[in-house]
Amino acid sequence: VQLQASGGGLVQPGGSLRLSCTASGSIFSINAMGWYRQAPGTQRELVAHITSGGSTNYADSVKGRFTISRDNAKNTVYLQMNSLKPEDTAVYYCNQETPWREDYWGKGTQVTVSS
Repeated sequence: VQLQASGGGLVQPGGSLRLSCTASGSIFSINAMGWYRQAPGTQRELVAHITSGGSTNYADSVKGRFTISRDNAKNTVYLQMNSLKPEDTAVYYCNQETPWREDYWGKGTQVTVSS
């Protein structure tokens, strides 16, 4: 299984970014997908999660600003991030969880929110 994340970058406070993560080597549609992030000196934390059925949940800190979605035809999960804040600065990681509780991680993509 390979997960390829993209879309990170430098953005000003209040701006937007869309992260993408494309999976290969698995049956994408049956797996739950998630976005996590890790800032320097902190533990990796869940940002958003979407089940195979499309149910979503979010960290309180991003509710109303971030939206996770998936396109099973493209084996891709997205994270639309709006109204970005400096505290959203982190490395963002894509995660895939199979129905058998196997976890796979992609390489992170850096998001920096700064003026």
